Amino acid sequence: MKTAIDEKEVAAYLKSHPEFFEHYADLLAQVLIPDPHGGHAISITERQLGTLRERNKKLEAKLSQLLHFGEENDAIGDKVHRLAVALAAAPDFAAVLRALYAHLGTDFAVPHVTLRLWGVAAPQGDEGLAEFAAPDAATLAFATGLTHPHCGPADRWETLPWIGASVRSLALMPLSRGAETIGFVALGSEEIHRFYPEMGTLFLSRIGDLVGAALLRTL
Repeated sequence: MKTAIDEKEVAAYLKSHPEFFEHYADLLAQVLIPDPHGGHAISITERQLGTLRERNKKLEAKLSQLLHFGEENDAIGDKVHRLAVALAAAPDFAAVLRALYAHLGTDFAVPHVTLRLWGVAAPQGDEGLAEFAAPDAATLAFATGLTHPHCGPADRWETLPWIGASVRSLALMPLSRGAETIGFVALGSEEIHRFYPEMGTLFLSRIGDLVGAALLRTL
């Protein structure tokens, strides 16, 4: 009476006895298996070579993607550095504002950049600036609860006049003084996927820290 051979047992045996193909090397050329891309049957060796080629293609694509991400990060890092230099060189609040809007708007190509501050005194003569306009209760409650940048659709903020009706995605970077939130920088875009919930926020956090430090130094 024949006993059915379990495929998993055969696979386990071959895996644990690699010397099998040393004793029966000719089997590698004799056993034919279906070509995964159609056509005639091919040997195990040919199939293995094909599998290795496909694996190499995937690795090359992954490496190309990683290199692309690396180049993007380098470019963003350079922009953050230029912003940091400009903020460090700014002698007063007005110069900080110019550096902030110029670099985020031009170097980072963000079409809508807004700064809002509270809990800090405006420089004499600048009390009427929009940056010091008191936020509504909902915005204040949300902003003061932020510990990291927030990115996502601008739908929930569509009633705020300073965002603009055309903005579809938004990034909010909280500005801190110790454990206290004293404002935020808002970045808005007409592109719905420019700022999305799953995006990395490392550079946004660093920009927020740089801007916060420059503001506290000059206010």
